[in-house]
Amino acid sequence: MSDFRPTGFSVLPTVVKNLLILNVLFFLATIACDVVLRIDLSDYLGLHYIGASDFQPFQLVTYMFMHGNFAHLFFNMFALWMFGNTLERIWGPNRFLLFYFICGIGAGLTQELVQYIQYVTTLQDYANVNMSGHIIPMSEYLNMLTTVGASGAVYGILLAFGMMFPNSTIYIYFAIPLKAKWFVLIYGVIELFSGFTSVDNVAHFAHVGGMLFGLILILYWKKKGNLY
Repeated sequence: MSDFRPTGFSVLPTVVKNLLILNVLFFLATIACDVVLRIDLSDYLGLHYIGASDFQPFQLVTYMFMHGNFAHLFFNMFALWMFGNTLERIWGPNRFLLFYFICGIGAGLTQELVQYIQYVTTLQDYANVNMSGHIIPMSEYLNMLTTVGASGAVYGILLAFGMMFPNSTIYIYFAIPLKAKWFVLIYGVIELFSGFTSVDNVAHFAHVGGMLFGLILILYWKKKGNLY
């Protein structure tokens, strides 16, 4: 059994380091645009519901670089730092980047599908939506369904690490040891359960989608005999 501990920033491989930098830059740009220009950058680059007027196909990529707040950014980048550097060193930069974007785009598509199902089964019969006592036109409400964050891609990376190094020890909060396979399983079950039960603003099904697309890609590479 091997112990897993994160490495320092200075020794991170190229793709992980650049993803960290880009996400931080996008976060700072979002703050600057809001304060200086009064422009909500997340409204342009976040992923809108596919049936909304503000939806654009490029948002399936750009939404991964947008984050709602510092905590959202920090925990995503911390997980990318912890697990991404090991995977990139094994796969190389090209394969790791491909995996990252497939998981992220897959997470976005999953979220779009879930929102479509919710609209077809629940919302399409309504012309307006009542939110906290305010009546909002359905067209405006659909534009408010915006997904942001790298969580889907990060959850795919988490799953990949758990599958490739199932018996490695992850130190939760740098103190509590847990095998990677159990760590991944627990997180996956929590997100799936939360997707059906939670009423928060977290895109739980996007997290599950990132893991699902990551699983499909890893199984495909494994079948082709070139996982490592």
